[in-house]
Amino acid sequence: MQNLKITLIQPDMLWQNPAENRQMYERLMDQNASDTQLVLLPEMFTTGFTMDSRLAAEPMGGDTCQWLQQQAIQRGVAITGSLAVAVDDGYVNRMIFTFPDGTQSYYDKRHLFRMAGEHERYQPGDQRVIVEYAGWRILLQVCYDLRFPVFSRNNNDYDLALYVANWPAPRRQPWRKLLQARAIENLCYVAGVNRVGQDANGHDYSGDSLLVDFKGDLLIDREPGIPFCATETLSASALTDFNQKFPAWMDADSFLITEAE
Repeated sequence: MQNLKITLIQPDMLWQNPAENRQMYERLMDQNASDTQLVLLPEMFTTGFTMDSRLAAEPMGGDTCQWLQQQAIQRGVAITGSLAVAVDDGYVNRMIFTFPDGTQSYYDKRHLFRMAGEHERYQPGDQRVIVEYAGWRILLQVCYDLRFPVFSRNNNDYDLALYVANWPAPRRQPWRKLLQARAIENLCYVAGVNRVGQDANGHDYSGDSLLVDFKGDLLIDREPGIPFCATETLSASALTDFNQKFPAWMDADSFLITEAE
C-alpha cells in the first residue's frame, strides 16, 4: 500500500440540474485537482438531496454514470459520489465508485433519512461495500449512515472510510464530531464531503467537509459555508505503524449484523 492523494470537492450545487452541475465539477477539477488519485463528490451531487425520485433518478449507465467514466479515464483518477438511480423495482441513493479505467462499483445507501421522507421514496441497500483501489481498502458510506457505527465497524477490513453527504447546517456539530469518532474508533482515515449553500427546500448547508486521520486529527478543514476543492496525501506508513503499535482492533467484540424479522 502506497500513499494516496485524495481530493474533497465541497460545492454549492444547482437544484436538480445535472448538466450544469457536471460542468461545474469539471471546472473545479480542471483548476484544483490536476495532481490527485481520488476525487470525492457529495451525496446526490448532480441534483441536491431531492425526494422527487421519479424526476431525478437516472438509469445505471445513464448520462451521469457515463460522465463519471469519461472523467475518470480522462484524468486517470478514481471518482465517487452518490446520485438517485432507477432500478427495476424503484429507486436507490447509489454511491458509485468509478475507477481510472472506467469500471464501476456501487453501494446503495443503507440508512435512509426518514425525517425527510427518504425511506418513502427510495429503497435501502442491504450490502456493506468495500472497494480496493491503489492498494487501499475503502468503505463506501452515505450521509445518515454516519450515525450508525455498528454498520461501519472496521473488522480490520478497510483503511479509509468515505462519507458523502447533504448534511444541513443546524446539525453541523454532530457531523464534525461523528466523522472524528468514526476515525478514532475504527483506527482508519475518514473523509466526509458535504455541500454548501441553500437547496430548493430552504435547507442551509455549511459544508464542514473534513479529512480525518486515525487519531481524530483534522487534515482538511476549511471555513464553513465556502465552496472549496482541497487535496491531501494519506500516509500509508503512518496508518500501518499506528495500527501495529496500537492494535485495539484485536480486542474488538465480535458480532453479526442480521435483518430484523
